[in-house]
Amino acid sequence: MLSAVDISLQYAERRLLDGVTFHIGPTDRIGLVGANGSGKSTLLRILLGDITPDSGEVTRAKYVTVGYLPQEGTALAGRTLYKEVESVFADIVHTREQLDQLQEAMASTPHDTDAFHEMLEIFGELQHRLEAADGFRLSSLIEKVLIGLGFTQRDFTRQTDEFSGGWQMRIALAKLLLLEPDILLLDEPTNHLDLDSLPWLEEYLQSYQGAVVLVSHDRRFLDTMIRRTFELSFGTLTDYAGNYSFFLDAREERRDLQRAAYRNQQQQIKQTERFIERFRYKATKARQVQSRIKALDKLDVIRLEDQEEEIRFTFPPSPPSGKIALTVNNIAKSYGPLKVFEHLDLQIDRGDRIAFVGVNGAGKSTLARIIAGVETFDTGERIPGHNMVLSYFAQHQAEELAPAFDALQTVEAVAAGDVRRHLRTLLGCFLFHGDDVFKKVSVLSGGEKSRLALAKMLLTPANLIVLDEPTNHLDMRSKAVLQEALVEFDGSMVIVSHDRDFLDPLVTKVVEFKDGHIRTTLGNVSEYLAARQAREAAAVPERRSSSTTAGKDRKRREAEMRNERYARTKPLQDKLARLEKEIEDIEKRKRDLEAALADPDAYRSGEALRETHATYRGTGEHLMDLYHRWGKISEELDKVRAEFDEGPEQ
Repeated sequence: MLSAVDISLQYAERRLLDGVTFHIGPTDRIGLVGANGSGKSTLLRILLGDITPDSGEVTRAKYVTVGYLPQEGTALAGRTLYKEVESVFADIVHTREQLDQLQEAMASTPHDTDAFHEMLEIFGELQHRLEAADGFRLSSLIEKVLIGLGFTQRDFTRQTDEFSGGWQMRIALAKLLLLEPDILLLDEPTNHLDLDSLPWLEEYLQSYQGAVVLVSHDRRFLDTMIRRTFELSFGTLTDYAGNYSFFLDAREERRDLQRAAYRNQQQQIKQTERFIERFRYKATKARQVQSRIKALDKLDVIRLEDQEEEIRFTFPPSPPSGKIALTVNNIAKSYGPLKVFEHLDLQIDRGDRIAFVGVNGAGKSTLARIIAGVETFDTGERIPGHNMVLSYFAQHQAEELAPAFDALQTVEAVAAGDVRRHLRTLLGCFLFHGDDVFKKVSVLSGGEKSRLALAKMLLTPANLIVLDEPTNHLDMRSKAVLQEALVEFDGSMVIVSHDRDFLDPLVTKVVEFKDGHIRTTLGNVSEYLAARQAREAAAVPERRSSSTTAGKDRKRREAEMRNERYARTKPLQDKLARLEKEIEDIEKRKRDLEAALADPDAYRSGEALRETHATYRGTGEHLMDLYHRWGKISEELDKVRAEFDEGPEQ
């Protein structure tokens, strides 16, 4: 479906891509992985056609369409959320508007005129066009995607410029999913999603009809989604036939084989060189020496892959602190008419390792900023514990770095004392080597800015750290090293993140934000999700059991669920069956009328023709109404089925 052949691209002295070749099939699920700055986003833009490579070519069939979601930078304005998303169906919307205008014109046109007959024929053609494009299900499709990505019905009429950057990216993702290109190129699609939206996106993409190419640093998301892994490293691309975990194992096996082959070859080279050196000046061995010299010259020397450098650091020892790190009591916070939360209480004890989770906009980052002391609140009190020393990494702090400063100036501005002598060493730990420390913030990549902001945070010892989305712009290796450092950190921590794989080894408490309130669950994120699922299941009264016998209780519960499901789905299934039979009859009636209108004899009698046209128009309108009712009932049936673990009936 799409092929890249011998793609090369060079920026200044750096060869970003060097002879990259691959093919994307119609239903491929591909993860594009590699260190930040390795060229992943650049390669996606080459596939899109935004960037022209220095050499090589990208070819695709004429019918193939490509859609691209960038990491950031989307800013939409001028329309409501619904209208903005609906704009991807411009042809369908235009056809619908034409039908509405035509209906108004027909209402004021005498039925016995040629103009009315002409309008009726056009009306029929437009209806055919709308039906072929599945236009009657447009509203339900838009609603399904927007709700799945975390928007509410109230959001549909809001102006797009009212939404923050993260929600803007969700709007762009919704438009792209609805557009349904043959190849989806998604650059960090999970960065702005929450724990509720992530499973929905996974399920949606798993059933997507086209090919999907993903750039993501969420290991669990990649393992769930992909079946091929493209590793981009030092300009070359290696294709692995499996998900991310498979890729890690296969890459290590390949490197082990490469290292063994390298050692064997080096041993052979040394033996050959010793032979040449020993017998170079012996006439009796001259032919053999020359033969070995020529063999060495022709030898394809195995070169070991460079090992990409990792960020390695440890947090400074935590200053001694009291038993309670920080308390917030009876906190209320509003932004104008929007009430984020009220009467909120939270105590952070020494050694607490807390994850803040919940949908975007629920107040996680707001409370993190209040805890960090950088956000005001309406009422309540924030009480720091004895000798509490706090360090804070903000969700958008990387974008707030002074663009005119270079990397070294950025850390110099906050460093104090003896540590100033080791700033270049610290920056080296964050992959700023040599002259990289003099690169201006304005030219840094997103990953470089994030690493620089983390370096700033590490300069001051702390016993309470607050991290708001610290992994968004870190690659897999950097994220693993940060995770290891946090595991060893001996103070308290609060982390706002939706990255399950990152959080699970770190946290021992999960604070869920929902509807202006918080709920604390002991354990890591996986344990929290399991507990939440259990609570939601227990909320269905019919599924509760008072039996003391486990086997009987399970069977009774299953029987109750089957009975309840049957009782709730049977009427809907009957309605659908009746509607489908009626639709079949009306479609046949419409085809008969079309055949009648195609007969030249039908135009001999004006009165009969008008009656036929009127019947045809009414039949079309009736059919559209039936389609709409069928769609609504189908959605209702799907929702009922989703409430039960056993899924749709077979």
